[in-house]
Amino acid sequence: MGSIFSLETLEATFRMATPLILAALGGCFSERAGVTNIALEGIMAFGALAAVIGSYVTGNAWLGFLIAAMIGGLLAYIHAMLSVDMKADQVISGTALNMLAAGGTIYVCRVLFGSMESDTVKRLPIWGAYEPTVYIAFFMVLLSWLILYKTPFGLRLRTVGEHPAAADTVGVDVYKMRYVAVIISGILAGLAGAHMSIGVSDAFSKGMIAGRGFIALAAMIAGGWHPIGACIAALLFGFFQKLSLTLNGVAFLGVAIPSQFMNVLPYIITIVVLAVAGTNSVGPRANGIPYEKGER
Repeated sequence: MGSIFSLETLEATFRMATPLILAALGGCFSERAGVTNIALEGIMAFGALAAVIGSYVTGNAWLGFLIAAMIGGLLAYIHAMLSVDMKADQVISGTALNMLAAGGTIYVCRVLFGSMESDTVKRLPIWGAYEPTVYIAFFMVLLSWLILYKTPFGLRLRTVGEHPAAADTVGVDVYKMRYVAVIISGILAGLAGAHMSIGVSDAFSKGMIAGRGFIALAAMIAGGWHPIGACIAALLFGFFQKLSLTLNGVAFLGVAIPSQFMNVLPYIITIVVLAVAGTNSVGPRANGIPYEKGER
């Protein structure tokens, strides 16, 4: 039991929660503005690959990190264009990007590296006990809270997600606000992917995101679409991810816990938390609803 509640577990929890925190914050921005973004999973995958390619080509992990953010923002721009301007179904648009990532990242990886895994590349340095992405993630929690709840921009963004017609009436450009919010979500998801490939690792491999984009969405919902709440939920999921590794192969009452069960434990927790939190969580009222300028 001591190994479960230890400094090592705490450090691992922070590392495993980092991509969830970044992606969940991205979800907060997008959905607070009224655009559902289930494409976080796919954007994370593209971000992970972009970070590796950037690091490989430039020889600089930080440039790879920035390239991941740019690619994430670009993909989110496509999602915004489909969802905001073209009024496409936001879930279908996000699903299409996820499907594109599932095959597209593997194809690009095979073309560039000859296999479904990339070569070893330069990774981000360690700052003290953690990768810089860990510090960035927690800094972004504070920054996101300040932006969303302590600035006029954040007020306008939240109003667009609650009552876009009212925001439009007072002169807020609903389309522009939604574009900006979705692009921010893509940038954060791209950084989350970079953490996976050049933060805690030094390569890209098939399936490395492993549903973390969807877990981040669950953390966002469980956290009430609030940056701090989403962070706490992401830390909970990160803890259970670490717990699944710690208890893998451990016997309970003389019976070994199947490794398959431990591998799916974080996902079981995700379902349970969503089932409990989903009954009380109320998201932005206009979330997922396309807005036609002039509607009242």
